[in-house]
Amino acid sequence: MDPRTATRTPTPRYFTWDEVAQRSGRENERWLVIDRKVYNISEFTRRHPGGSRVISHYAGQDATDPFVAFHINKGLVRKYMNSLLIGELSPEQPSFEPTKNKELIYEFRELQATVERMGLMKANHVFFLLYLLHILLLDVAAWLTLWVFGTSFVPFLLCAVLLSTAQAQAGWLQHDFGHLSVFSTSTWNHLLHHFVIGHLKGAPASWWNHLHFQHHAKPNCFRKDPDINMHPFFFALGKILSVELGKQKKKYMPYNHQHKYFFLIGPPALLPLYFQWYIFYFVFQRKKWVDLAWMISFYARVSLTYMPLLGLKGLLGLFFMVRFLESNWFVWVTQMNHIPMHIDHDRNMDWVSTQLQATCNVHKSAFNDWFSGHLNFQIEHHLFPMMPRHNYHKVAPLVQSLCAKHGIEYQSKPLFSAFADIVYSLKESGQLWLDAYLHQ
Repeated sequence: MDPRTATRTPTPRYFTWDEVAQRSGRENERWLVIDRKVYNISEFTRRHPGGSRVISHYAGQDATDPFVAFHINKGLVRKYMNSLLIGELSPEQPSFEPTKNKELIYEFRELQATVERMGLMKANHVFFLLYLLHILLLDVAAWLTLWVFGTSFVPFLLCAVLLSTAQAQAGWLQHDFGHLSVFSTSTWNHLLHHFVIGHLKGAPASWWNHLHFQHHAKPNCFRKDPDINMHPFFFALGKILSVELGKQKKKYMPYNHQHKYFFLIGPPALLPLYFQWYIFYFVFQRKKWVDLAWMISFYARVSLTYMPLLGLKGLLGLFFMVRFLESNWFVWVTQMNHIPMHIDHDRNMDWVSTQLQATCNVHKSAFNDWFSGHLNFQIEHHLFPMMPRHNYHKVAPLVQSLCAKHGIEYQSKPLFSAFADIVYSLKESGQLWLDAYLHQ
């Protein structure tokens, strides 16, 4: 045998962006690109640990930056990806699609390297320990209120407020563990995520992962971000989608009044009337028995501690009052950063542009940081989803400089202005829908 033949490596297959873009649908093959390497994910999507949908949202596109943003152990993941590798981009092909800003991509990656060197991806474990302790103290204080002062109206109401605060803050803490931003290994983050969202809140970690990572992958992108799934059946969201809906003569709700009925079916209803029931459907439908066990531990703990004091009716009343109060807190905080921003179909823009057009910040203060779980730094959180939240304010000036250099708007506003903008944007998009519905 010719020794040159024995050592010859297979000729790599080369692809163009047009060929990659054609492999983006549900019926066709699904390909994506990471660091110019082309991967066939058609069969892998069902086995993807982060869920099938989040990876499918990047089918037919370059996924280098989201790959870096979402994976804690990139070297290990790349080893598993070798079996999916089918080739690479042809040498004459650019590294990114023409819809993306090349200079911005390279400068953001330089910023990522700077962030790593500054140690901003490393968590302060004392911060998160104290945060967990303050939640547990609120939980204990709520029970002690009834035990010491009795179950009359005022102690009952105070108990509900304390429990609602504990639940809201536990929601922000589970968000930290879910994003793998506390520990350096996935195992410990996942374990604590199960404990906080399952035992302290009574919800399934898999449900949160399934929805939330899609939101981060394609924020405010219709049919890819589940956080805007209330369009079009309940609300008309964004200028572009609202006009589109009006031109199609579709009317599922009186959208021109949506800024009014938002106060009825939005903040007060999301948790007690939807999430509270859907999470059980989710775990049974997907057979998530580990999540169910964690959830049962929450309901068992609440029942054993409060049933002797309140009885069954009192316990149910307390539970739904807590969910009602928490729902108002949750909806206003989570929607203030996104609903007033650009909402559209996926235009396959670069990572920074995708995140910045869909997010805005709320000014930093001790109260705003605590009240929102540091999600007032929504821009930084979306650019660096695994960054520990106590470092957002440190990277913010660097992000602002990057945005200023490239002419990208970096929005930050007062807390109550952010709340008001939700209502204003709903009113505006509702009126745009009505104008298109009647006249276009």
